[in-house]
Amino acid sequence: MSRRRIGFWYRLAAVIAKPPLLVLLKRDWQGAENIPADGGFITAVNHNSHLDPFAYAHFQYNTGRVPRFLAKHGLFTKGFIGAVMRGTGQIPVYRETSDALSAFRAAIDAVERGECVAFYPEGTLTRDPGLWPMTAKTGVARVALQTRCPVIPVAQWGANLVLPPYAKKPDLFPRKTHRVLVGKPVDLSRFYDREITPELLREATEVIMAAITELLAELRGEPVPTALYDHRQVRAEQRRKAAEEGSK
Repeated sequence: MSRRRIGFWYRLAAVIAKPPLLVLLKRDWQGAENIPADGGFITAVNHNSHLDPFAYAHFQYNTGRVPRFLAKHGLFTKGFIGAVMRGTGQIPVYRETSDALSAFRAAIDAVERGECVAFYPEGTLTRDPGLWPMTAKTGVARVALQTRCPVIPVAQWGANLVLPPYAKKPDLFPRKTHRVLVGKPVDLSRFYDREITPELLREATEVIMAAITELLAELRGEPVPTALYDHRQVRAEQRRKAAEEGSK
């Protein structure tokens, strides 16, 4: 299998994005040796700031294996940003439409061509109050099991100190450090040669998220949470309590 060349659009994006990132953030990047030198693979990364896709892309660009992110399709139609998204080969996600599965097909095709696809398995910024990873969607596991490619867990911390989730203003001073810790490939071999059911996908996803969470605990110097935050359950409980209050 080949590996994707960096290409004009990625180099242009780097020329634009790297100088402000270098000014904004110090760097403590570890584990780059676990990024495969050749062949298709997935990185599975935690997401705790609107800034961290840029900070993480900076890290992986420097490894020589540029990532293809799954991103909201609306970004692909916005002028220069859309041109960069298309030119760098990012993958549009069409949520809740007839094209919703096209992102997974594109991700599988990219991996089979020897490229890297970067997943934020949670699908959105974490809503965990402590900024730990949440329960995740199963798309990353589906692509991993269909391609049997290496799944590289990655934890990052620091961009959230500049721009916390849903914050309106950045905290620029003192200068923060973007920390990355890349782990060894997640062993998913126990799931191979089995029917890909929703239960199997959830189990494989939990294994991937556990690996990310353990790396983040190491980065933060804190114990691993006993359970991942499930925002769907939290919302359901909030709606239930609201309904009870309304019926009184």
